[in-house]
Order: sequence, then structure tokens, then C-alpha cells
Amino acid sequence: QVQLVESGGGLVQTGGSLRLSCAASGRTFSRYTMAWCRQAPGKEREFVAALSWSGGGTSYADSVKGRFTVSRDNAKNTVYLQMNGLKPEDTAVYYCAADPKGPIATLAFNYWGQGTQVTVSS
Repeated sequence: QVQLVESGGGLVQTGGSLRLSCAASGRTFSRYTMAWCRQAPGKEREFVAALSWSGGGTSYADSVKGRFTVSRDNAKNTVYLQMNGLKPEDTAVYYCAADPKGPIATLAFNYWGQGTQVTVSS
């Protein structure tokens, strides 16, 4: 069993930066592919970024490529999302997820965090 707790959200102006953290419990954290997803008000949850268990493989949504960077520290059981050049359209609740059940695009994961709010003001 894995529990995920996100932190680092907040209010930032357009062009600003935030770093989200996702702390995981459980000894098997290092085996899991991890991902960040987000859900804006009135919209469906969407994929943001994913990272393989080793950290060697990453993927990003087109909307965040070149601005966001996902990384992990398996020794600390933590995955990060560095967000630069934030835009108002990045405003959403950001969720950490672990252990995909199938293709990541399906957003079917065995474990989810509770989410952290990111608000970007114009």
C-alpha cells in the first residue's frame, strides 16, 4: 500500500514558478512509475507529466513541455514537479499518482494523492 501526500501549491503570478512535492509512504515506492495530473474547475482531469521508476524516462503533456520538469528522489520517497513560466491556464488542482494500471493516457492509477491547489493570477 502506498500513500501519497502533495505539497507546494499556492498562488503565483503569471510567469512565476512553483515546485510541487509528492511524498510517498511504502517501501515499494521506487518500483513505481509516478505521474502528475491536474484538474481545472469544470474540466476533466488531464495528464501533466510522468516519470519511470528509475527516473530515466519522462513524458509531458504538450501544454507543459519546456516549462515543467518532473523528477524523483527514491531515497526520500519523493517526486517533484518544477513548474516555470506559469500561465493562468495552469490553474488547477494538481494530483500525484503512482503505479499505472495500463497506458498512462487512461489516467488509471492504483494510488492517488489528495491534490494541491495551484492558482496562477493574470
